[in-house]
Amino acid sequence: MIESVKKREKVDKMNEEFAKRLVSLRKEAKINQKQLGALIGVSDRAVSKWECGLSRPSLDACYALSRIFKVPLDELIATDNKRAEAQTKRRQGMSSLKFLFKVGPGPSSSHTLAASRASKLFLDHHADADSFKVILYGSLAKTGYGHGTEKAIKDVFENKTLTLELDYLTVDIPHHNTMDFIALSKGEELDKWRIFSVGGGTFEVEGKEEFSEKSIYPHSTFDEICRYIKEKNMRIPDYVEETEGSDIWEWLGEIWNAMKESIERGLVAEGILPGGLEVQRKAKTLYKRGHIDESAETKENRLVCSFAYAVSEENASGGVVVTAPTCGASGLLPAVLRYQQIKRGYSDREICRALAVAGLIGNIIKTNASISGAECGCQAEIGSACSMAAAALGELFEMDIEQIEYAAEVAMEHHLGLTCDPIRGLVQIPCIERNAVGAMRAIQAVNLANFLSDTRKISFDIVVQTMYETGKDMSKIYRETAEGGLAKLY
Repeated sequence: MIESVKKREKVDKMNEEFAKRLVSLRKEAKINQKQLGALIGVSDRAVSKWECGLSRPSLDACYALSRIFKVPLDELIATDNKRAEAQTKRRQGMSSLKFLFKVGPGPSSSHTLAASRASKLFLDHHADADSFKVILYGSLAKTGYGHGTEKAIKDVFENKTLTLELDYLTVDIPHHNTMDFIALSKGEELDKWRIFSVGGGTFEVEGKEEFSEKSIYPHSTFDEICRYIKEKNMRIPDYVEETEGSDIWEWLGEIWNAMKESIERGLVAEGILPGGLEVQRKAKTLYKRGHIDESAETKENRLVCSFAYAVSEENASGGVVVTAPTCGASGLLPAVLRYQQIKRGYSDREICRALAVAGLIGNIIKTNASISGAECGCQAEIGSACSMAAAALGELFEMDIEQIEYAAEVAMEHHLGLTCDPIRGLVQIPCIERNAVGAMRAIQAVNLANFLSDTRKISFDIVVQTMYETGKDMSKIYRETAEGGLAKLY
């Protein structure tokens, strides 16, 4: 009885909050209840009941309201607290680059790497449980099979009794990649954790700050870092070393080796990628298929793209890659850096300094916006990777900090609004090709920055904020749910 009353109170509260939001949106649109009802195909009396909190519209009516008011569906129906949480992002300081670059199996950092890591953490803390239950929501539920989420979790709990549920219907969740982990003993609940996969293999546990990444960088925006670096007369890699310690170079060396190995494996692999789309591996063909009359520009395009394809195809097949900043965007950064190393003879040490710059750019995006396709679309993955690669190239070419900022800004700006619509939930189409196209765009961005940085109007921090707001405004069907765009029409 008490539980029933609590549920009723919760529903009443949700209806009340929805009613207030609907009234506000209708008045902003300057239409009355009768006009709104006509647009949806219901009576003005029905609209009045919604606005009084006496009832809520059907799912079809909610979709119609979302289109009329140009508001994402999940924002329209979420509670005010969840909505406010979604809009609050700015943090003080940033975590180590060691939390950004992760080495692990593909195909998805959010869906497989984070799900696996979260499962291991929960299992380690509940050794006394005799069974477990995991519920996947949002994008994790809708693309869990294609991205390998189910397999990643089941592999961790392989020696335990596990119930795995995919909840496609619940939309009032704090993050689009939400998981509930429940530990049971003789059917009774011992403990429950709500975990959010926030991108790049990173996850957060609701109400448990002890598992959160700790900030070590004193600054969290490019503008703050830029002012500090100029005062200290240093370059970005020096700032990274000052913060992380000198052992960061050995660690970045290991990251670079893992990137090179993923390229090498991908360039010799042949055959069809798993998943049922019958996608043929193309990296080896691109790498080998030169022409006697091939121009220098064409050769550069071909080789850079072959490197990007090599890593992305390794990722799609479940091979080991480096999140840069995610598995889905893992081919872009290594492609441009490896090509420049071969072409110009850069040492691994010089490449590691460029990686440090790329990591800092990725950290800024991760801290102030998102690197999750489920949260902000593919602009958060390929767009972020392109910014990281452009900035890394700027450091390799010894450009000044304004030029590096401009390169990163241009790279992100021209990915704004890029949707995430993986066909069948697989990280193959259009994901692999986007890594190659993004790699070429990073080169173009740094070339523009070399000539035009003194004319720029937009700061990197502004374009990062814009990307985040654009992602929040984007319909959820274009944010990694495989429900819109190519995924729908193919």
